[in-house]
Amino acid sequence: MPKWLEKITQLFKVKELRNKIFFVLALLVIFRIVANIPVPGVDVSKLKDFFAGNQLFGLINIFTGGAMSHFSIAMLGLGPYITATIILQLLTMIFPKLKEMYHESGPEGRNKFNQYGRILTVPLAAMQAYAMITILRSQQIIGYMSPITLFTSISIITAGALFLMWLGELISEKGIGNGVSLLIFAGIIARIPSDIRQAIATYNPVQLPSYIGFLVVAILVIAGVVIINEGQRNVPIAYAKRVRGRRMYGGFSTHLPLRVNQAGVIPIIFALSIMLFPGMIAKFLANVPNQFIAHIATAVGNIFTNQLFYAVVYFVLVVVFTFFYTAVTFDPKAIAENIQKQGGFVPGIRPGENTATFFYRILNRITLAGALFLGVIAVLPMVISQATGVASLSIGGTAVLIVVSVVLETMKQVESQLVMRDYEGF
Repeated sequence: MPKWLEKITQLFKVKELRNKIFFVLALLVIFRIVANIPVPGVDVSKLKDFFAGNQLFGLINIFTGGAMSHFSIAMLGLGPYITATIILQLLTMIFPKLKEMYHESGPEGRNKFNQYGRILTVPLAAMQAYAMITILRSQQIIGYMSPITLFTSISIITAGALFLMWLGELISEKGIGNGVSLLIFAGIIARIPSDIRQAIATYNPVQLPSYIGFLVVAILVIAGVVIINEGQRNVPIAYAKRVRGRRMYGGFSTHLPLRVNQAGVIPIIFALSIMLFPGMIAKFLANVPNQFIAHIATAVGNIFTNQLFYAVVYFVLVVVFTFFYTAVTFDPKAIAENIQKQGGFVPGIRPGENTATFFYRILNRITLAGALFLGVIAVLPMVISQATGVASLSIGGTAVLIVVSVVLETMKQVESQLVMRDYEGF
């Protein structure tokens, strides 16, 4: 029996893991059902044409699993929740109490921090819902709405965003994998059958080089993401011998794995959320009565539709967020202190502050390599799309990047669950 098939068999033999997998699948089915429940009063044909002709909103639509093109109650996806999380994590660098709550207060502090994120999601979702409705009304996709209808639609869309946030947290808490990443993954995967059907229906032999280009880019992206996610630097750690009573402890060596990309797929999601937000605001403000504000908003919107500007800013944001999220989730000083408390040390490096500085230096070097490579992979499909003239390649490449990263992260969590149960069996 092949090794991968043996792993799958083991996975379904363990009742707890089997239940977790079915639980996650059930929640993903619920997500797809919710994503296809429309808010009434919209011309669906005009809506689909609008998203097909607008790359910015077409990208948003992909990460909501097509919910936005149906004007679904889940049309905002997890965007408001992700934006709220980004804002709070940025604020940890400004407010020491918030940083202490996130890093040093234990599970209670982390739960309180997450609660602030949930609260902030509500006004952000309401604002984005109102902005989207206003944009679609300006494009004559939505007709006139009375104040009561407008309030009802905003409330429904906000509730849909909060419902998806709840689903994501349920998956993270009781299932396998990161709930937010898996919901975005499900949204992207759900579009594959319709995209394949459309590609077959609109196939033109003239576009064969473009399809080949997309396939090559997809293979490069998959290979690159696997290399970055699996790459790590092993730092040797030695533990001195200690005698307590008649027993001797320590006296062995191990290693601390420092991954090239500690942040996983999160920098891509963060960067996309930030990139989409100014464009949405600009579209919203472009139709205000004040000519000065409308002119500035139009100029900003035009800047963000420029492919070169979009690619450069996207690349920079991916690099910056890789460093930022690594700094938030991995604290070399705390790791060095824990190693010192346990009687460990890095050979040739003094324990304590010197070890922390050593970790900082290594982490910055490998994170720089990982961030640059991740940024290149993120913008590579855009470069190919400009060369081939097929705009859908830029969207497809980003989607492939996220799908592969989420699959790798989930596989690692499943593997760790299996290994843990093997040890329990012994």
